[in-house]
Amino acid sequence: MNDNRAVERLVIATGVSSVVTQLLLLREFLSQFQGNEFTLSLIFFSWLLLGGIGTWLARLVRRFHCVSLLGLVVFSLLLALISPFEILAIRYLRDILFIPGVAVGFYPTLACIFFITLPCGLLVGFVLPYSLYVLRSREPMYPGARLYMLDNIGDVCGGALFSFILIRFVSPLQASFLASSVLLLSAFYAVPSEKRYKSVCLLPTIIVLVVLLCTLALEKHSLQPFEGNLVYYRESRYGRVTVHGEKEQFTLFIDGVPLYSSQNRQQAEEIIHYPLSQLDSPRSVLLIGAQSGVMQELEKYKLAKTDYLELDPQVTLVQFRYKLLTRIPGLNVIHQDGRLFLSQTDNKYDAIILNLPEPNTFQINRFYTATFFFLVSRHLRPGGIFSFTVNGYDNYLARPQQEKISSLYKTVSQYFKELLVLPGGTVCFLGSDSQLDPDIPALLAEKDIPTQYISNLFYGNVTLMRQDYLKEKLLPDIRINSDTSPFLLSVMFRQWFSRFSSSPTPFYVISGLLLIVYLARSRLEECVLFSTGFVTMGSESLVILVYQIFFGYVYEQIGLLVTVFLLGLLPGARIGEYLRFKNRNIMWLIRLDVLLVVSLTLFLFVLVYKPLVLQPAVLLGFGFLLSTLCGCQFPLALSLGGNDNSAAVRTFSADLIGAAYGTLVTTLILVPFFGIIWAVAALLSLKLCNVLLLVCSGMQFPKKLVKG
Repeated sequence: MNDNRAVERLVIATGVSSVVTQLLLLREFLSQFQGNEFTLSLIFFSWLLLGGIGTWLARLVRRFHCVSLLGLVVFSLLLALISPFEILAIRYLRDILFIPGVAVGFYPTLACIFFITLPCGLLVGFVLPYSLYVLRSREPMYPGARLYMLDNIGDVCGGALFSFILIRFVSPLQASFLASSVLLLSAFYAVPSEKRYKSVCLLPTIIVLVVLLCTLALEKHSLQPFEGNLVYYRESRYGRVTVHGEKEQFTLFIDGVPLYSSQNRQQAEEIIHYPLSQLDSPRSVLLIGAQSGVMQELEKYKLAKTDYLELDPQVTLVQFRYKLLTRIPGLNVIHQDGRLFLSQTDNKYDAIILNLPEPNTFQINRFYTATFFFLVSRHLRPGGIFSFTVNGYDNYLARPQQEKISSLYKTVSQYFKELLVLPGGTVCFLGSDSQLDPDIPALLAEKDIPTQYISNLFYGNVTLMRQDYLKEKLLPDIRINSDTSPFLLSVMFRQWFSRFSSSPTPFYVISGLLLIVYLARSRLEECVLFSTGFVTMGSESLVILVYQIFFGYVYEQIGLLVTVFLLGLLPGARIGEYLRFKNRNIMWLIRLDVLLVVSLTLFLFVLVYKPLVLQPAVLLGFGFLLSTLCGCQFPLALSLGGNDNSAAVRTFSADLIGAAYGTLVTTLILVPFFGIIWAVAALLSLKLCNVLLLVCSGMQFPKKLVKG
């Protein structure tokens, strides 16, 4: 029994280590590959799919009678060792395999994610059923549901540890070291108490510990840029902040994306003077995001008040330290989400200037939607102006860019009587209720405001011919970009492929065929858990996206959402164990599926008719409810399959593979192309089909299995 307790602690430690590693890898991929939610879905898909494959591979070990406690210890030591090396592999291989600083296409990104996570993903999936084999070799009737709950305890602890402690106080390699150390010590403690076993395992344990300590010295070295020097590095709650320096130029990177450079005078002039030249005497400006040099340009207008919004305090610290921004009279720096600020303040401004990256993530897209433009219009004084820019074009407007600009034009024109779009390397949108004049240099000359680039280059870049060409290319029959139907994200997704002359079709076809083959070979209980894993992970993705849209990107709270989804599995599994002894497992599975359908229906109703009800507590409660219902189904499905080792492996694997496809389909297909509401409807339809399958199967299923 004591040996079993040690193995159970090892299972919990494995859960802690695996979740921390998964979140660390997720963050590294997003940083190194300039990722968005599409990259995020590929990471989750690869991790969960590999976990499902690793679980399935455990059947081979059982078949060849290769199960032992020492074997479990060896696999655990190997898992502890792999984690930091996968982080280092992401950092070093990015610039070795691809041209430094150049964007990476969909298929190379997928290949890197899949093969780098391959060792850890397979091992994590493999170790859980292997642990069950070890426990049942000592206690033949050991319940598989108990192991599921122990693993879930470890997952919850790992998610909470990462989201609330590690992300705040330690670097990624330090976090990996701490999580791996927990697993390392648990593995050594699980070694049989005989002296000869302890002696054999002591040396490998020490070697692994020393290697893990050595990886800590590579933290900054692994982040050195291909060119220039790393002059600043800090992990904040919102992302990785780095500054690269070369001679007198400094460039600020957030999660691998270059945002601000100390030598970008032209862009600073365009951002400030295009909108402010339209105003006679502006007094107050709201700046959401900034660019190097904008403060010097703002100072020329002698403003009484400038509110600068920046979510991350680390970013403003770096901006002022490396003189990417300078302090000017009347400057007020506010560390808050821009959209949340506008929804809470009563301030009105002469100009609101949005200076954020392209809307290629859900976090950024929420600043380019109808709801945000409406908020902006309410906070402008009469005659005030709103401006923002997106990436432009040289001479030819490709179809994805045409759709992006047309959708933005149609969306923002709903809230401003006058709308002026100026073409160029960046396309600038100006919106106001007053007349707008496209002759920017003449307006600046009247105000006696000197510029270096606009006065010399504007007429050559923003010609009447180019303005007419852009107007002709605007598509009238185009979807607007809204919070719940983010059309721009589907455009950015297609633009990602068109940039590399590729298509997502082969990926969809191959993934779909593999799924069909898997489901065709699956039993009823596996199909139930597949659909439940699919719906649960898809719903988790939706809840996180909805939270970002309505409340802004607050890392700890999104981490809390993930942890709550994991937390609900534990009481769910306990309830499922209780229901298993009530017999009629098919009927209980049907009832639980009906409850899932009801929950999704209520969520859909609130999204459509009462979106203001979706406060953080409601989203947390919805996530907990869904995960609890999912956890209830696992013991029932396991019992339905026979509750033996083979059934445990199949049910573990089905849950992971379903979760993998759930996050992939929801984030990569349903939300970008159909919107959040239709995505919820699709998950709801899947569960309804599953209820019909269970009802039909329950009528014909063997009586002894129906009763459990």
